[in-house]
This record gives sequence, structure tokens and C-alpha cells, in this order.
Amino acid sequence: MTQSSKARVQRRKQFNAPVHKKSKMLSAHLSADLREKYGVRSARVVRGDTVVIVRGNEDIKGIEGKVIDVHTDANRVSIEGITINQADGTAVARPIHTSNLVIVKLNLADEWRKDTISKGKEVKE
Repeated sequence: MTQSSKARVQRRKQFNAPVHKKSKMLSAHLSADLREKYGVRSARVVRGDTVVIVRGNEDIKGIEGKVIDVHTDANRVSIEGITINQADGTAVARPIHTSNLVIVKLNLADEWRKDTISKGKEVKE
């Protein structure tokens, strides 16, 4: 089975992917010092990670904040302090795609995540 080069087919596969594949799509690049420390290029974004927005509108670009929510179905995360106003004037968290983020501080409260991220360094040594 070959990979399609059509954008609409790729988008359809991405939106209709099973949960275990959508989870992998929620990864973002690590900062240079984290990449050097752990020996891996990217990691899945989880609640509690500190990220910097590197792409997007000028009003949010360069802002650093903590991830407060992860939306697996939409491939987006909510970052504290970044909101957007609805039509009625209420402020809600603005969803941002994970490809526009760089992780600068990892949430290593989960032992399983700590082990999987550390595996990259063991392989490199």
C-alpha cells in the first residue's frame, strides 16, 4: 500500500486516525538544551509541560506558558494565559497546533514518560 500524495487524502487519514496514532501526532520539538540532555528530537506534549509558541500570529508568537489542556481529537493544546474572545465577549482558551510549539520544560511527574524520554540517551551513549 502506497502513501497518497493528495492533501485531501492525507487530511482524511489524519482526522479519521485511531486514538493511538493521534497521540503520536501530538508531539512537538524539544528545545536545544533538552534535545542535548535527553538525546531525542521531539516528545508528546502533555499537561504541565512548559512550551514556547514559535509560529503563528504576532500577538501570541514568542509567548511561553504551561499547557493546561490537550485536545487529542483536534491536535491542539491550550496554554495558560492565551485566550480568545468569543462573540458574546467571554474569554476562552485559544487552541494552538502542536507543530507551532517548542517544549522548553518537560513535566516528568509520570515515571513511564521519564523512562521513555531517557531511552534516547541510553541508545546514543
